[in-house]
Amino acid sequence: MSAATAGAVEAARRSALPRRALRSLPRLALAVVAGLVGLSVLLRAQNLAGPFWIDEGLSVGISSHAFTDIPGVLRQDGSPPLYYLLLHVWGAVFGHGVVTTHLLSLLFALLAIPAGLWAGWTLFGRRAGLMAAALFAVNPLLSAYAQEARMYSLLALLGLVSAAAFVRVFVHRDRRLLPLFVAALAAMLYTHNWATFFVLGALAALAVVALLTRRPRALALDALIGFGVPAVLYAPWLPTLLFQARHTGAPWASHPSAAALTRAPDLLLGGSQASIAVLLGAGAGLVQIASRRELSRDALAVVALLVIVIVGVCAAFVYSQLSLAWAARYLTVFLAPLLLAVALGLARARSLGIVAFALLVCICVARTSTAVSGDKSNIDQVRDAFGASLHPGDVVISTQPEQVPNLRYYLGGQFTYATPTGRVADDRVMDWRDAVKRLRAARVSRDLRPLIGRLSSGTEVLLVTPITHRRALRAPWTRLVRRRTVGWRRALAADPRLRPLGLLHLGGRRSSLVTVRATLYERR
Repeated sequence: MSAATAGAVEAARRSALPRRALRSLPRLALAVVAGLVGLSVLLRAQNLAGPFWIDEGLSVGISSHAFTDIPGVLRQDGSPPLYYLLLHVWGAVFGHGVVTTHLLSLLFALLAIPAGLWAGWTLFGRRAGLMAAALFAVNPLLSAYAQEARMYSLLALLGLVSAAAFVRVFVHRDRRLLPLFVAALAAMLYTHNWATFFVLGALAALAVVALLTRRPRALALDALIGFGVPAVLYAPWLPTLLFQARHTGAPWASHPSAAALTRAPDLLLGGSQASIAVLLGAGAGLVQIASRRELSRDALAVVALLVIVIVGVCAAFVYSQLSLAWAARYLTVFLAPLLLAVALGLARARSLGIVAFALLVCICVARTSTAVSGDKSNIDQVRDAFGASLHPGDVVISTQPEQVPNLRYYLGGQFTYATPTGRVADDRVMDWRDAVKRLRAARVSRDLRPLIGRLSSGTEVLLVTPITHRRALRAPWTRLVRRRTVGWRRALAADPRLRPLGLLHLGGRRSSLVTVRATLYERR
């Protein structure tokens, strides 16, 4: 057989792999997906009833606005609207209870299991597909956000679809999935601002693919459609994004150190032990792929996936040195391409890969069982202690302004809510617009004393103040909140117009993200 004929046969065989995989997929997929979904539910449904913390209160508060008002409300917050719109619809159908709200995030995490099976199977074969599905079923980072009313499990799911479609379109040259890539990438951009770093990584990966295959012209049209159409779809949101960048940002964040960058793989994979298992098992498989004389589609795919992760994370790190934008949870956007590359490496490592895979799954299950907690806040205990004592028209003061929507969720909307920056106009959203400047300008004599003076006799005032961890005080916002907390606590305690009725100082749950203390006063 001539070399040309052999090459044609090999090309035909490879092009038929996705079709054969899809035909054989139902016979094994139902059993595998059912088992993995069951395991995932056991891991990820333990703390669905855990109380909301600050960010979850913001999610519910924003999504409780009218559907068409949500994009405008987000000018105060700093996020894109897709997750909040979906949560609004979900809440309209199932309610805004703690469990039902968490179930939406769990649903996105569970959908990543069959999506991972499809992606790995059609891209790299049956073993890689099964391993990818299992990794998405037990990944600790995804498990944490499967039980939280935030957009990160949705972001991971969309990242999985985007990464898989990217490989199919630009590496396997299967143009049928180009619409899927366009839709998933646009949805990512409307889910979280860090999707822009995923796009940068994907563009870098596209350039590498074009360079290695020496076919830039053949990729040009698909690249124009694949990245141009999402850009056009995202264009209506750009004015809001630019406004948010100028006026909101992330003042509660701090500039990341080099250690934050080096810890990124541990965070995504499930800890240092998981990273070692991946390095030994998947690393061996990737070495085998790279050692072949000819550039295979597997090699090109894994290079593209890793370029998306490395370039995207590094771009986010550099940007966060210039502007406060870094948060470890944002790295969820890069989870899917990394896990797909890991699944490929483990599948190609044969026996060593199977051993490393089993070890990795055990590590992830153990880490999820011990690390994920439902005690994310003690706001529910504030409600239990003082909720029955408050009456409509009473005042709730939070010296941590972003805590107000969560307080409103647990205490109700019949009270007047205030912060050191003044009375809150909309208690379902945190107004981050120039928040540091406004909080820095706040004064007890100008803002607090007139507020107390306007209250009638018998009105109760609930002061809620944060108990912050030392590591949180590195950010400018949290340092400023602490200073205002000390000043307002002293001022209310010394105000002769107020009589203390009760104090709740729990000291905080060990695993809490943010805990508070609360003091109830009565206007004399």
